[in-house]
Amino acid sequence: MAYERFLRPVLFKTDPEWVHQATLRMLAMAGAWTPLRTILKRLYCVDDASLQVNLWGLTFPNPIGLAAGYDKDGRGMHGLACLGFGHLELGTVTPLPQDGNPRPRIFRLPEDQAVVNRMGFPNRGGEALRTRLQLGVPKGVILGINIGKGLETPLEGAAEDYLGLMEDFYPLADYLAVNVSSPNTVGLRRLQARDALDDLLHQLAGLRLKLQDKYRRDVPLIIKLAPDLNNDELKDAVEVILKWGIGGVIATNTTISRVGLRSRRSEEAGGLSGAPLKARATEIIRSIHKFTDGNLPIIGVGGVFDLADVREKMDAGASLVQIYTGLVYRGPGLVREILEGLRRRNA
Repeated sequence: MAYERFLRPVLFKTDPEWVHQATLRMLAMAGAWTPLRTILKRLYCVDDASLQVNLWGLTFPNPIGLAAGYDKDGRGMHGLACLGFGHLELGTVTPLPQDGNPRPRIFRLPEDQAVVNRMGFPNRGGEALRTRLQLGVPKGVILGINIGKGLETPLEGAAEDYLGLMEDFYPLADYLAVNVSSPNTVGLRRLQARDALDDLLHQLAGLRLKLQDKYRRDVPLIIKLAPDLNNDELKDAVEVILKWGIGGVIATNTTISRVGLRSRRSEEAGGLSGAPLKARATEIIRSIHKFTDGNLPIIGVGGVFDLADVREKMDAGASLVQIYTGLVYRGPGLVREILEGLRRRNA
């Protein structure tokens, strides 16, 4: 691909966060101009009914989505919707604006086809994203909103953050993803423990019933889990998720493991994404599928770089698959490449 041969070597000589922000600015400009949106759709979109996935009462145009973290504030969503995705997951958004962790906080690991980040949910806050969504959302894609606890919110007050965000975005989102698994907000992963998760989901499930009645629509709640849970911890979390009728899981978030890495920046603190995460994420998907007899929908994410990686996640039990770091290494044509491959297999 031209991106990998010519553009990536130039981009990889530049600060990762600057490149990311510049990309979002370009996507925002492209998304605001109809002729450019039309061109991007012709270049990158694959419109084929055989690729559709019906889940949670929603029709996803195709199974490939953009993982949370890429566009936290929805700045580039109209441009991103032209790159072939079947769904976009915006966020993670927190109740109040926050800067996140100090820079530098993104590190490329090219020898490992990976990225380490310790962003800490930098975003402009729930009100800013809500206002942007009210001005108009992309047509033709499913929109998820990933919600998280503020950096300054004590863990015992986390439920209030999630409840407030759920109430704010319930009428605007197609689904809501509850992020209790980022390694970059101190203590957040403790919310995955059985008792803490049970208390949180009890409250969220109760609010969801009230919001269903208020808005006359059913917006599924999805829980994003870490890849670093052991088998017993994972089983506990899944049992709690089933207990409260949660719609599904996203498997997985980034990992704190550094096993087998070669890159010199591999020991930077933060969550690791990319190729080294692939096997563990797939293992988690397979375990959840087995625990639930395939009755809990799974969005698979982690180390997806090509069609084979997508098929691996789906064969393990994922109904949908998300990408992020694969875009960094493979470029914007990756989604079309995968969809063309899926279409050929469906023919």
